[in-house]
Amino acid sequence: MGLTEVKYKISEKGLIPIDWDVKPIGNEIDLLTGYPFPSNNYVESGVRLLRGSNVKRGNTDWSEEITQYWEKLTPDLLQYVLKDGDIVVAMDGSLVGKSFARLSKKDIPALLLQRVARIRSNKIDLGYLKEFICSDYFTKHCEAVKTVSAIPHISPKDIRSFIIPIPPTKSEQTAIATALSDANTLIDNLEKLIAKKRNIKQGAMQELLKPRINWKDKKLGEASILKARIGWQGLTTAEYKSTGDYFLITGTEFKDGFINWEQCVYVDETRYNQDKNIQIRENDVLVTKDGTIGKIAFIKSLPKPATLNSGVFVIRPINDSFKPEFLFYLLTSEVFKRFLSQLSAGSTINHLYQKDFVSFKFKIPQTIKEQEEISKILSDMDSEVAQLEQKLFKYRNLKQGMMQALLTGNIRLS
Repeated sequence: MGLTEVKYKISEKGLIPIDWDVKPIGNEIDLLTGYPFPSNNYVESGVRLLRGSNVKRGNTDWSEEITQYWEKLTPDLLQYVLKDGDIVVAMDGSLVGKSFARLSKKDIPALLLQRVARIRSNKIDLGYLKEFICSDYFTKHCEAVKTVSAIPHISPKDIRSFIIPIPPTKSEQTAIATALSDANTLIDNLEKLIAKKRNIKQGAMQELLKPRINWKDKKLGEASILKARIGWQGLTTAEYKSTGDYFLITGTEFKDGFINWEQCVYVDETRYNQDKNIQIRENDVLVTKDGTIGKIAFIKSLPKPATLNSGVFVIRPINDSFKPEFLFYLLTSEVFKRFLSQLSAGSTINHLYQKDFVSFKFKIPQTIKEQEEISKILSDMDSEVAQLEQKLFKYRNLKQGMMQALLTGNIRLS
């Protein structure tokens, strides 16, 4: 396999290599839509039915709660039996054009249900075709042609009309598909590793934050100061800025226990200086009190000065009564979730009132040193996951660059 010089021509898909073709996939594929298996005849076990809900972005999901079964295969159903390598596309629902998968042996046996399309081809390498079906190219195509109604949907004709550039030989198509598949495998493995690390951390939290006999009782209102922007200060969304020197934390930027500063809006200096109590500092613990209540963030560092809107509490210890990072992990644990659950029992709670929040009781180690030791173990785990996520972000960007180069023939593999 090597890189070769590329000569281009203008096509419906822009510049493509001179020996490539551009055509709708309709004449290149065998397309079949599923059978309307009546739901009143579903059984508890048997042959799995592949429905739109089983099809995710690039993968299948056979979770017990969404998978349905048909009793047995009969001769009239044989054409709906799915095979290893089939491409399947969900044809309706909110994710139409975004729900697709290439089946593997783990998906077999299964039957194709109505409103899902199955694609096979003897003319185009299925791996190559799958990369287009699983790309933004196909998603944008579906957005343009879908029927907008209570349930958006696409038709078999819409799928067949999807235009792609096609290399002249199957060997080149296969080479492109293999390169992109290898990138997908790298990304999938990294995603699985991150999920595994997260699960390990959850187990560690459960064990490390379990109260010991010698731990002491604390009440949030007695051990800490809670502050938030108060109503008379009247900050409105009209004052939010897309650039500036002073971040405004609104609660929508909370991600995995930290603030995604890239998503923050800004306010002017007057608003930042309006209330010194909510000028954010390192080691502050933040909790959302409006909308999705109980989201937690810890401020490890501040890239710029920051303040709060009215939907977020900042928590600080009184006289070093606790290690802020330890409280952060405690608030992300089941202990705080149970507290919120008790508050909302019998009601639809969409606001966390300070008068309720200050009553939160918890147990912590006797010494700051022990709190620091527990926090460090969990913080190191968070750092490891964050590093892996940065790597995942780079890999995904690399894959996008590869797709742009390979699927347009900007780089040839032969």
